[in-house]
Amino acid sequence: MTAHRSTTATHGAAVPTPTGTAAPTPLNASGRAVAAATGTADTAGARRIAAAFARAAAHARAALIPYVVAGYPDHDTSLAAALAAADAGADLLEVGLPYSDPMADGATLQRATTAAIRAGATLDRSVALLRAISSARPNVPLVPMCYANQIIGGGDGRVVAARLAEAGASGVIVADLTPDEGVGFESVARDVGLAVVYLIAPTTTPARRAEVARRSGGFLYCVSLVGVTGARTSLPPSVAGLVAAAKADSPVPVAVGFGVSTPAHVKLLVQSGADGVIVASALVDALGLDGRDVAALGSLVNDLKAATARG
Repeated sequence: MTAHRSTTATHGAAVPTPTGTAAPTPLNASGRAVAAATGTADTAGARRIAAAFARAAAHARAALIPYVVAGYPDHDTSLAAALAAADAGADLLEVGLPYSDPMADGATLQRATTAAIRAGATLDRSVALLRAISSARPNVPLVPMCYANQIIGGGDGRVVAARLAEAGASGVIVADLTPDEGVGFESVARDVGLAVVYLIAPTTTPARRAEVARRSGGFLYCVSLVGVTGARTSLPPSVAGLVAAAKADSPVPVAVGFGVSTPAHVKLLVQSGADGVIVASALVDALGLDGRDVAALGSLVNDLKAATARG
């Protein structure tokens, strides 16, 4: 499979988050600029995601988006963890698809991903997991998180995108895909009804942030800090300003992740105006070293959900 790597400068960001200029203008065979359809905000998946954010807002809450690793520590336990998160109050669910080179992931998620792969996790099994979660909890939109090699590789991503959509995914986060490189995949995603969720970071310039927000489907993923995923004792003081700036630019809801670990963090982000909060490593840690304490994960999701209330 052909390696796919972004060449966009990261300026210290966790992933190749777009920080440069706007995406290049497509040209026709004569070399003239043509208008290209971009964005995935009008797909069926994006509408399901929007409805989930709207339901949370109607109850004066931010949406809670827990994260589980597909196949960690094994298929059945990861399914139990996903259902426990849904039942404890998840508005949406992010499902990490195990990958051998997870450049955005810190130590906790790398450990879980490695364990999942050793236990036999594959793309086929991850798709089967998505289908099982969707069948059991159809009202919780699923947003798999993956990397470009997994979904696009040397092609256009159509085969994998269609499989994810058929399994019940509403959107997809491709952590190392920038809008500059994403126009073709956005077209594929529109065809199969998926929202493509893009990321911004503290290093993303204002002009770039507005462009990324315009192109993001479902919601805009706001990375709270410069670094990789992982539970933190505190969030950077700049996060409130970052959320405010992102919301001013974004036509879709803004959800904040990376480092979000405790109910206090969630409250801070809700007070900052975030439309959603994403919690990953802290939930994987809650499962314990063997990854099997599903009850502890459910308890933490319940506590995090209580912290999403506004006012």
